Amino acid sequence: MGFLLRRQEVLNVEQLQSMLDDSPVRAAQAILIAAREGVVDAQALLGQILLEGRGIARDEALALRWFRIAAEGGHLMARNMIGRCLEHGWGCTVDEAAAAREYRLAAEAGLDWGQYNYANLLATGRGVVRDQAQALMLYRQAAEQGHAKSMNLVGRYLEDGQYCPRDFEAAVEWYRRSAEAGDFRGQFSYAAVLADGGQIEASLEWLHKALAGGNLKFLWIAHQTLAAANHPQIRAMAEAFRQRAANLS
Repeated sequence: MGFLLRRQEVLNVEQLQSMLDDSPVRAAQAILIAAREGVVDAQALLGQILLEGRGIARDEALALRWFRIAAEGGHLMARNMIGRCLEHGWGCTVDEAAAAREYRLAAEAGLDWGQYNYANLLATGRGVVRDQAQALMLYRQAAEQGHAKSMNLVGRYLEDGQYCPRDFEAAVEWYRRSAEAGDFRGQFSYAAVLADGGQIEASLEWLHKALAGGNLKFLWIAHQTLAAANHPQIRAMAEAFRQRAANLS
């Protein structure tokens, strides 16, 4: 959907996203103009760049305000981001029960990220009564929409056989799909089952991808797991994960 800026320049959100890479300050100014003119997508995007401090001074409280404005206009990702702010205390006091309500609204409207985030709270009993069966249902809904992180978690439930019948073949398929969709945890999970099946070279390829994309917490945990691996080539990867974690610290 295009919108008209005061300079009579017609842009859409995809163009603004591209502009953020090339000229973040100019993009932020254009986003701010569009948001003030009532463009809901721009309001949600403004909230995001305020949260990140990208092209504009970081202001978590103002980010939350714009997410609320966009959500009132029907923007589902903005609704999800209100939940994120409430869960993590970005621009507000942590309120996991309120976060769960926002995630639930986004999830019920079909947003994959809302389903994933609400499932996370249900799985851990944060802000809601713990309900692993409902969490799995929501992870499945998100996974079926192509949500990479949810694919990995569905695989984990199926591999463990908790809260559902164990189905190792289905678990491997979900791990593969998650890995191919770019989730570093899915790549690590898929590498693990490949290694267990004796496909060492394929496992190493996915471990290198997980190493490149993983965050700090994941890298340290993966390092510890790999250090205890049976196969020497897999075990040797532990040092690479430790070094990358140290570099990111």
